[in-house]
Amino acid sequence: MERWPWPSGGAWLLVAARALLQLLRADLRLGRPLLAALALLAALDWLCQRLLPPPAALAVLAAAGWIALSRLARPPRLPVATRAVLITGCDSGFGKETAKKLDAMGFTVLATVLELDGPGALELRACCSPRLRLLQLDLTKPADISRALEFTKAHTTSTGLWGLVNNAGHNNVVADVELSPVATFRSCMEVNFFGALELTKGLLPLLRRSRGRIVTVGSPAGDMPYPCLAAYGTSKAAMALLMDTFSCELLPWGVKVSIIQPGCFKTESVQNVGQWEQRKQLLLASLPRELLQAYGEDYIEHLHGQFLHSLRLALPDLSPVVDAITDALLAAQPRRRYYPGRGLGLMYFIHYYLPEGLRRRFLQTFFINHCLPRALRPGQPGSTPAQDAALDPDPNPNPGSSPMTAQ
Repeated sequence: MERWPWPSGGAWLLVAARALLQLLRADLRLGRPLLAALALLAALDWLCQRLLPPPAALAVLAAAGWIALSRLARPPRLPVATRAVLITGCDSGFGKETAKKLDAMGFTVLATVLELDGPGALELRACCSPRLRLLQLDLTKPADISRALEFTKAHTTSTGLWGLVNNAGHNNVVADVELSPVATFRSCMEVNFFGALELTKGLLPLLRRSRGRIVTVGSPAGDMPYPCLAAYGTSKAAMALLMDTFSCELLPWGVKVSIIQPGCFKTESVQNVGQWEQRKQLLLASLPRELLQAYGEDYIEHLHGQFLHSLRLALPDLSPVVDAITDALLAAQPRRRYYPGRGLGLMYFIHYYLPEGLRRRFLQTFFINHCLPRALRPGQPGSTPAQDAALDPDPNPNPGSSPMTAQ
């Protein structure tokens, strides 16, 4: 059987030269991903030289290099020109930093805040150009949303509206579902879902006309069952599904939709320990007496402490999220999902591919690990002898031993 001849040495040199040219033209950022890719390519080169003939080794190495470059090279971006973007929730955190960066890039930024005289609004006025316009917006008030729609139309008559960044978010409780008042679920849905839905629908005529972008800041809590974040997570899950629906329905109009799923970052709301303490006290005061007795005040204190401890791992640099939002607005082919933050790849791998028990244990280890409710502790009123036997490792404890509490 006749075999195809290997290309000549000159042909392989041409392949290598083209790969080198692509490397020089690629928009690459020097960082850990690029250094890791270069290290892997060096290891692959060492293996190929020992296991393959030179032509095959060069072909494998060139293919691997091309794949690595295509993954690491920043995709081509559209020019900023006179594009206008509306960003919600610019009082602090991701919204404020995104507004500052886009303004510096030359965008016309319409930034909404809860308070026009608040610290975030004052900072934006001080450090941004006259192109940036501030607007007071409470997403729970239809009148505010109607005013924001008219404001946006009036300030984009010459430029059109290129992008909407749904960044405003709300969460005011960290507790089990049974301990969380139904009102907290409603308040999260009002801001994180219904308010964003009404604003997005109102701006769709402008976005369809410009064939623009919708970028929504979501949360991994909307993809996986984070302990004690049910009110927040369900609202973010609803928003993610809505954006996926918009992505399909708006495809014929040329409108591209992206969702940013950030990890834990040190925004102002995350660092405000006093605010979380106040919310915990309000939760304790609102609980029915029977429910508080069943779980115990120490149970809620334990959840609160675990939550605050998890926030110590939050990343101080918000630029990965800001960069993801910017890429979603300007990339010629933006991603449907962005995952800025440390460890998210591992987290999603565990969530999608490992057994449920391991998934639950992982979230408990790195976020909140419940202790045992008071009513389920051995020897407490309401616990049954069968529960006591199952929970107590020593069926005949010493008279002076204390009840065992799961940590």
